[in-house]
Amino acid sequence: MLFSSNGVLYPTLGLVFCVTFIYMSSKENFFQIVVNSQMSSFVMRNGTQFMVDGKPFYVNGWNSYWLMDHAVEDSSRPRIKAMFQAGAKMGLTVCRAWAFNDGTHNALQVSLSHFDERVFKALDYVIMEAGRYKIKLLLSLVNNLDAYGGKPQYVRWAIKDGISFNSSEDSFFFDPVIRSYFKIYLKTVITRKNHLTGIEYRDDPTIFAWELMNEPRCISDPTGDTLQKWIEEMAGYIKTVDKNHLVTVGLEGFYGPRNTPEKLSINPSKWYDSTGTDFIRNSKTPAIDFASVHIYADQWLIGAELEEKMKYINKWIISHIEDGNKELKKPVLLTEFGLSDKNKNFDHSHRDKLYKSIFDIMYKSARENGAGAGALIWQLMVQGMEKYTDDYVIVPGDRPFIDKLVKKQSCRLLALQDAKQMRTHKQNVDQICS
Repeated sequence: MLFSSNGVLYPTLGLVFCVTFIYMSSKENFFQIVVNSQMSSFVMRNGTQFMVDGKPFYVNGWNSYWLMDHAVEDSSRPRIKAMFQAGAKMGLTVCRAWAFNDGTHNALQVSLSHFDERVFKALDYVIMEAGRYKIKLLLSLVNNLDAYGGKPQYVRWAIKDGISFNSSEDSFFFDPVIRSYFKIYLKTVITRKNHLTGIEYRDDPTIFAWELMNEPRCISDPTGDTLQKWIEEMAGYIKTVDKNHLVTVGLEGFYGPRNTPEKLSINPSKWYDSTGTDFIRNSKTPAIDFASVHIYADQWLIGAELEEKMKYINKWIISHIEDGNKELKKPVLLTEFGLSDKNKNFDHSHRDKLYKSIFDIMYKSARENGAGAGALIWQLMVQGMEKYTDDYVIVPGDRPFIDKLVKKQSCRLLALQDAKQMRTHKQNVDQICS
């Protein structure tokens, strides 16, 4: 602190001096101090509830899978800040994004176990920016599909390098050499030290959880044994490297024939019985902390009218929440949901109605201390990204009604979280979020 000769404190001058000294002494330490001051604690699990600092934590969030990719180039990097600003404005708390890009444009992993530092620095930036806006990140670690490389790229690399001769994409799950390379990838990412904050990813509470794979399927083994062994091995391995973060699989939620035959009627059709996944069996894995579910009724029920889709969606979500309550004793997070604007006779009011129905189901479960932990919209983008959009994209600010609907869900979930500190959580949600 600095004083004048008569003992008067000059707080502003003192603060400027201290901050300048810290910054000039170590730019990295300066960023670490700033970011740490804005972070909350790690998300934990207590039975079917997410917890932060001893209070329930309910999720209202979104998907922006593209964040790392667009953080690489200076021209597109401002989109990251704009996206987090828009999410925070609507009270959103969790964003799901890719922490992988295998062998494609702006690849993080250029070839097996070889990484591009430039892209890693882009991911560092995404994590730091999320922390600044108090957004937590659900980071997915590999794709089941070819987009951004995924499991097919691992198999192509293994064949090219002569370390595997099985061309099946599912050899990603059962080939011991490919599994060993994926473990190297996991350890490299999880132990990465952020060059902007000085914090290793495994020690960073900005990260909500690790997701093993986006929508895993193992069609070659419909019994589910192959995928189950892979889940057990990889989730267990992450836990040996990272003691802080939750882990989920990344499932769509299909039921399998071996362990839950009575649930098969809930699958969209008989074909989905043989994807090699089993929602209950996979999610029961001890090293898996919470279950994930996706819902795309317009893809699963081709040609169905809106009311039929909504009826199915309600049944699908409620079934999985009941599984979380009774079978799993774990939270259930709806990590992708949306409605395509390519549907016949699509109207934006259809999307409003469907989203409201999903939000209401999740809010009801949260209010009753159930396993329904929240939902993540697929997907949000910002202005200027038209060439990257799909038929599910929502741009905050384009449609005020959907923005208001999303913010209302954030507000009433926040009210539930803070109910112990208030006389009642039924007070006006706008007052809470003002």
